[in-house]
Amino acid sequence: MKSMTNHFPRTRGLRTTIVVAGAVAAGVALGALGGCSVGDGVLGRAIGWSDLAGLSADSSREVERFNVALRRESDKDGVERATAHFTDVFKRVRVGYVREVGDAELVNAALRGLDEEKGSSLRRDPGKLVEAALRAMLSSLDPHSAYLNADEYRDSFVSTRSEFGGIGIEVSAEDGLVKIIAPIEDTPAYRAGLKSGDLITQVDGEPVKGKGLMYAVNKMRGAAGSEIRLTLIRGGASFEARLTRAVIKVRSVRWEIVDDVGYIRVVRFIEKVDDNLDQAVAEVRKQLGGKLRGIVLDLRNNPGGLLEQSVTMADSFLDSGKIVTVKGRRGAGRVYEAVSGDIARGIPMVVLINGGSASAAEIVAAALQQNGRATVMGTLTFGKGSVQTVVPLPQEGAIRLTTSLYYAPSGEAIQSRGVEPDVEVIDTAAEAEKDKSKSAESAADKRRREADLPGALPAVGSVLSRRHGSVPDSRCRPVGEKQDRQLGCAVELLQAGSAHKFLAAAGARPAM
Repeated sequence: MKSMTNHFPRTRGLRTTIVVAGAVAAGVALGALGGCSVGDGVLGRAIGWSDLAGLSADSSREVERFNVALRRESDKDGVERATAHFTDVFKRVRVGYVREVGDAELVNAALRGLDEEKGSSLRRDPGKLVEAALRAMLSSLDPHSAYLNADEYRDSFVSTRSEFGGIGIEVSAEDGLVKIIAPIEDTPAYRAGLKSGDLITQVDGEPVKGKGLMYAVNKMRGAAGSEIRLTLIRGGASFEARLTRAVIKVRSVRWEIVDDVGYIRVVRFIEKVDDNLDQAVAEVRKQLGGKLRGIVLDLRNNPGGLLEQSVTMADSFLDSGKIVTVKGRRGAGRVYEAVSGDIARGIPMVVLINGGSASAAEIVAAALQQNGRATVMGTLTFGKGSVQTVVPLPQEGAIRLTTSLYYAPSGEAIQSRGVEPDVEVIDTAAEAEKDKSKSAESAADKRRREADLPGALPAVGSVLSRRHGSVPDSRCRPVGEKQDRQLGCAVELLQAGSAHKFLAAAGARPAM
């Protein structure tokens, strides 16, 4: 199949039927990732959902191996419906997953899910047993694929909206625990000082290890005003945090003026982020007029969100060029390209990134960097370069399945590699804290990026180094309300006129 190219008009309407590029795993306050059915869409045809009709003799034997075990462990009532449900999901995973997985491998993972329920209250309920088996089968694929029961599927639509209830964190699974990817600004988790990389071990005194990400997510949900107690690990030390749940209203785009520079912070890629971006750029222009030296687009700790919104944002600052290519297992690709209409009219830009910048944020950073539109500053990003598609199931619930990888304009895959900044800005305070706790730091605590997650899809292909040099943020003055030195570096680069001049003035280390 030939790759498909999307050229988007400047009307800012719906630009594609592929709407999911996962934030990192599930947002606790949000539910699971937003999604759509692709069975009848272009992506569905590229994946090949039409191949669901039948199974080969070998595949059928593997499915029957599971069915025999299920019948042995469960009551007869409802078992046929349960086996049909399992078979349907099995087919969809075989056809749609981003890489080919052996039939025996899938069934073995499902059987492990059954084994874990032996002796539990679920043992004789065929529907509950199949749910446990499907959770085990999907979670064995990678950190972002998952089975969603009916309630979880309903909640999945919440994650891409601008208002929801909870504590305000983005999470993923790691070694059976819950890892915080990023707290969302101005939420209970953010105000409590929870940080990227913290591991949640207990919720209200109940251990979460081995119970699945969605179990922990559901435990952390609750009515606004109710209290929750988390036990966490940071730097090898355990600590407790007490939070009060709230209705979280995410203001996806914030902006302010720093000297003669417009500062635009994008918290995450949710609905209508493009409208907020237009407003931000217009306000910056209105306040500074002809004195506007440049724009800083801050994507630090942005966990991602909707693919559509990331493409829209990158397109907003580009007059032409490739934005991202999405490719599935069968080699079919969809290419997204920009059209004329840079809302910043060529004003110099810096994009700030760090290890908490993931998925959709990485798409924007790579697109603006590799099209020569912006200088990217900060540290290496998270490296989540996979697309999850939420597929409703005939009986109930849905599967969140990794169906594609996305590729930067250069053709480089971001999965398990991330986006490297042009100018590395070292967080000196974080480095000092790391050195202080190094002796107590375990291997699990050092995990900070996608490549370190158990079961993460490996990096493919090679990547070019684009780093010009490194500078400690202590060389830059703190600016803004939060006295942000990394932001200060970005402002100074724009005022210097180029990365080369900034690095020379800072006495920075050149790239090796």
